[in-house]
Amino acid sequence: MKVDEKCDVYSYGVLTLEVMMGKHPGDFISSLMFSASTSSSSPTVHNTLLRDVLDQRLPPPENELADGVAHVAKLAFACLQTDPHYRPTMRQVSTELTTRWPPLPKLFSTIELEDELVHRNVNG
Repeated sequence: MKVDEKCDVYSYGVLTLEVMMGKHPGDFISSLMFSASTSSSSPTVHNTLLRDVLDQRLPPPENELADGVAHVAKLAFACLQTDPHYRPTMRQVSTELTTRWPPLPKLFSTIELEDELVHRNVNG
């Protein structure tokens, strides 16, 4: 394995999910990798709500905070792309984190992981 910036980006994605989930996301990430390598979603991804993956000890985010949580989750998933060439750079991650996020297109409570994973590209 070649150690470079794309490894740092991957690590950022893992750390971000760990903070959001309140536990290490190892098995969760493995299931994401499985779903990315097959044509169908794994049971972990299929019909799973983003809110159900978040640390349940915390209240669900609301309003602008919900926008931010969904945006950061999308960014974390982009960092976990199996192929390092498709991961954003740390400069892109930094830019995304300092950009004003658009409102969510639907209620936070209805966002599924598939919604976040299908639209992983942070640039569009």
